[in-house]
Amino acid sequence: MSFFTKENWKNTLNGVWFVALFAMSAIYLAQFPIFKNLGIHTLIIAIVLGMIYGNFLKSHFPESWTPGITFSAKLILRGAIILYGFRLTFQQIFAVGVSGLTVDLIMVVSTFLIGSFVAIKLLKLDKQTSFLTASGASICGAAAVLATEPVVKAEAHKSAIAVSTVVLFGTISMFLYPILYNSGLLPNMDLAAYGIYVGATVHEVAHVVGAGVSCGMASCDTSVVIKMGRVILLIPFLLILGWYLTKSSAEGEKGTTKLVIPWFAIGFLAVAGFNSLELLPKNVVDTIIELDNFMLAMAMAALGLSTNFAKFKEVGMKPIYAALTMFIWLLVGGYFITMGVTSLFGSGGHAFGVG
Repeated sequence: MSFFTKENWKNTLNGVWFVALFAMSAIYLAQFPIFKNLGIHTLIIAIVLGMIYGNFLKSHFPESWTPGITFSAKLILRGAIILYGFRLTFQQIFAVGVSGLTVDLIMVVSTFLIGSFVAIKLLKLDKQTSFLTASGASICGAAAVLATEPVVKAEAHKSAIAVSTVVLFGTISMFLYPILYNSGLLPNMDLAAYGIYVGATVHEVAHVVGAGVSCGMASCDTSVVIKMGRVILLIPFLLILGWYLTKSSAEGEKGTTKLVIPWFAIGFLAVAGFNSLELLPKNVVDTIIELDNFMLAMAMAALGLSTNFAKFKEVGMKPIYAALTMFIWLLVGGYFITMGVTSLFGSGGHAFGVG
């Protein structure tokens, strides 16, 4: 679709501005204590606002502005994923140490494979919804779902379904993990190992912060850095998934299909590498991250505006069942993997002031 042709550019801009209003509203609402205390991120509010308008007030929306919504859901989204690289540096990843990176890798791979198998083979869900739901649980929540959507070429409502599972089980995790730790139901786990456990198994960054900070800022710092390790795994994940889908398509059609490399994923990695050089002042990086938050909120709002509730009825409870399976694996399997890996390599807690 040509967004900025001579005949279309005004309508595209109007649609983009319209989506931006939803993003600004979501940022404003996210400051309310009720949303902060529940760990409900701006992105979640943005998609909900978009879905409410798109399903109940769409008749008031000029159809000619639709290209602006599509532009926000596709190109602004890709730009936001690239800028997401300013949230981490390779130094942070290396500081995690062998234990953190090992747990991250095991949990990302195992969770995605288990979730995909259960969803596709047992629950008979379509591959797009299955992969989106599994990516959200295994890597970095809503951002992973958004990054995976163009690779699997999914419809908007499928991404919305995947995001809803992230919200549900990520919120449960944020409250459940501190309860389990403080009540002694995670035997032999020290604070440093707990930080790794949270960072490697909880869905959203906001949920990670909530679950980590409940046991002290030191464990929270560990959790966030471990979480960033999962974020950087998004790059090889998208490349491998793209290769797999291309290979599957070629086999199904008994022909050759060109591998499409997600350029925005390469851009994300390049930005993270640039950020690792620490050439920009911290206040500039913080400003870029704020801009990125706004762009992601726009993408989520556009996704919501494109989502039809009727589509949810077609898949029913199956995505929830798949997400529940992954949640149990993250909670239980993640504990044993964290304990096993940290017993071999140590928890690295001294790097974050714990342990």
